[in-house]
Amino acid sequence: MKRLFLAIIIVTAVGCKKDDLPKSQVLNENWEFKKSADTSWYAAKVPGQVHTDLLNNQRIEDPFVANNELDLQWISEEDWVYKSKFSVDEETLKRKHLELKFNGLDTYASVFLNDSLILNSKNAFRTYSVDVKPIVKSENEIRIVFEHTTKYETLEAEKLSYQMPVDRRVFTRKPQFHYGWDWGPILTSSGISRTIELISWNDLKIKDVYFKQNYLDDDSASLQAEFDVEYDVLSEPIEVEIFINDELKSTTELSLVSNTFSVPFQIKNPKRWWPHNIGAPYLYTMRAVIKYDGRVLDMVEKKKGLRTVALIREKDSVGKTFYFKVNEVPVYAKGANYIPQHSFQGEVTDEDYERLLNDAVDANMNMLRVWGGGIYEEDIFYELCDEKGIMIWQDFMFACAMYPGDTAFLENVKQEAIDNVKRLRNHSSIALWCGNNENNEAWHNWGWQTDRSQEEIDEIWESYQALFNGVLPDVVNQYHSEINYWESSPSFGRRDPRSLTEGDAHDWWIWHDEYPFEHLLEAVPRFMSEFGFQAFPSYEAIKYINGNDSISISSKAFDTHQKHPRGYSIIRNYMERDYPIPEKDEDYVYMSQLVQANGMVLGFEAQRRARPYNMGTLYWQLNDCWPVISWSSIDYLGNWKAMHFKTKKAFGDVLVSTKVDNDTLKTWIVNDKLDVLSGVLNSKIIDFNGRIIWENKQQVEVSSNTSELKLQHSLGDSTFNKSKVVLVSEFNGKTNHYYFSRPKDLALHTAEILKTIEPTEGGFKIELSSPTLQKDVFLYSSTKGRFSDNFFDILPNTTVVIKFETDHKTFEDLQIKSFNNFIR
Repeated sequence: MKRLFLAIIIVTAVGCKKDDLPKSQVLNENWEFKKSADTSWYAAKVPGQVHTDLLNNQRIEDPFVANNELDLQWISEEDWVYKSKFSVDEETLKRKHLELKFNGLDTYASVFLNDSLILNSKNAFRTYSVDVKPIVKSENEIRIVFEHTTKYETLEAEKLSYQMPVDRRVFTRKPQFHYGWDWGPILTSSGISRTIELISWNDLKIKDVYFKQNYLDDDSASLQAEFDVEYDVLSEPIEVEIFINDELKSTTELSLVSNTFSVPFQIKNPKRWWPHNIGAPYLYTMRAVIKYDGRVLDMVEKKKGLRTVALIREKDSVGKTFYFKVNEVPVYAKGANYIPQHSFQGEVTDEDYERLLNDAVDANMNMLRVWGGGIYEEDIFYELCDEKGIMIWQDFMFACAMYPGDTAFLENVKQEAIDNVKRLRNHSSIALWCGNNENNEAWHNWGWQTDRSQEEIDEIWESYQALFNGVLPDVVNQYHSEINYWESSPSFGRRDPRSLTEGDAHDWWIWHDEYPFEHLLEAVPRFMSEFGFQAFPSYEAIKYINGNDSISISSKAFDTHQKHPRGYSIIRNYMERDYPIPEKDEDYVYMSQLVQANGMVLGFEAQRRARPYNMGTLYWQLNDCWPVISWSSIDYLGNWKAMHFKTKKAFGDVLVSTKVDNDTLKTWIVNDKLDVLSGVLNSKIIDFNGRIIWENKQQVEVSSNTSELKLQHSLGDSTFNKSKVVLVSEFNGKTNHYYFSRPKDLALHTAEILKTIEPTEGGFKIELSSPTLQKDVFLYSSTKGRFSDNFFDILPNTTVVIKFETDHKTFEDLQIKSFNNFIR
């Protein structure tokens, strides 16, 4: 829609001569597919994958239900053929240049146009353009043969005299999570993953425009539009116009002597792009137009924010800092690791991106890390992050493995990196390019060097160095030099003491090594880029898995959706430490979400209290690619787990946070805002019936962009029973509840939760109250909608108001769980 609207604007704005813009004919319709050895063809969807095409044609069962995944492994061992017919009008055929542009082929594909082989692709992350002027006719057939990956992976593996630490997937440049992960299925699909276009043009075509920012201050911004064009010989100079927000800013006349050239321009009194929590993510509309002889030959329009962003690593008395500075302001990063939203990318809609990124903003996140085992995301993802003020830590697509270093592989990756860096570099949200996820740590700490000869060790490590300290940083330096490159996340494994004093850290002592959550109170790194804990998904997702209305979590079919070999036992072990063990499955699901949420929040608060020593917390993981028991805070169907609701509060720009050290109660106020805050810090210890045992009120002032300790109170002489009280701290409308005992040791009371429900515009208003404190109150319903809050506490004799957004006109099945009912 945007492109069509833009073309209309340009055509109507031009003078008397007819424009000669390139045209794009999208070839997404009329596709069919079949197994290579079969004769019957079936309708196919493009973009799409063979699994979803088979499902849509009722040739297989839903891979996401029960244990169907296990029965569908044959699909990835077959070759598949796709074909389509398309027409080209006479006007297009007469144009000087015709090319087919393939934005995504997954992965080993031979492309035939009218029976002529025009392309062999070996990289799902690359964009391929092929000159087809001599081949295209008025009526055409395009045919694509996808060969299964095992064939090529076996050939590449046989070239080595040793086995790579992680075999098979490392030889193929496709989404690595397709081969299975401890949260994802093994569904190694193939297909036309992004659009195919027939592009026609005459005298000139813009391949790329980079609006490069050279300098920025409050008075002016100095930029240049760097062009990469294809053109025929032009006898006269071209005219290049630069528009900013539809205002002509620069007109330059030049003679083409090269495919690349640049045009400088300035913006006076520039507005800056900021992460949404500390400012407005303002975007300029920048348009570059190339004219010749009064005709518009081509144009490109981009949304661009002006900002400076840098990863700051400076030596200090402890180690080295690791934080992001935006517009010269240190920014505390709050967010999560993002994985593909679906095992089959063609199923993800623009609405899915909008919803999930809104969920991130609603939870006060200002950064997402695009994890290296997935995909370089669709343009819409980065466009929305630009608009919403979300910074992106962008991994290159390498994860948890060592990769080949032969010339052909490195060249393939180089072109992949160039394609994606150039595609994404105009996005203001890009804050960091990172070489890989955990490859460095794995090589040094996961036993991968055991029983190898020194020659093997040296060769594998040299391949690593060539890729992650050679090819990738060179590409970033050449094409996006104003953004920092980071070799590997984490910089050190968790067994290296430096993981807490410099660089970024992945703390998997929690979960994998089953350290107690209290470990997070002291083990605070400079930047936490991964840590997490599993929980069961929503009741809705469990019913989806089971293929019925059952919330059973004990069937063999359901087990297929627990991909961690110790997942069930780890959840239970942690639950036993701090929580009662429910007998009913639906209660066990609820309790697992509380374990995850409260344990993770313990870490979030500890890390935020420690700023500026710690300047970021990105948890594992935001979302799921299928219905599964995982570390996500939002399940595959978009339902918020308890963790996401509690993250929203823990990531608030103003946080009141308490811990007890050696019988001293300490309360911090964390202020991520750029303004000084002042107000009354009201702290009171109450029993579960609301009786005040101790209270303190004090006027405080909190500096901008900081964490400050504002209250210290000795508990040495206190006579209250710690299992029967809660500390309620409030500052400027922000409230925090601190319990002195483990949840299972709390002497909570049972009492009815009174409720009233009344319709409002867009849903319903729910009012809840109780004569006693109700902990971790969970609201749920079969009516589809979204609660404004959930898994919250109701203080005694107070009313909590919750909004339920829904399209339904009736709401009669509200159900409530309270943790109080599980205390014996």
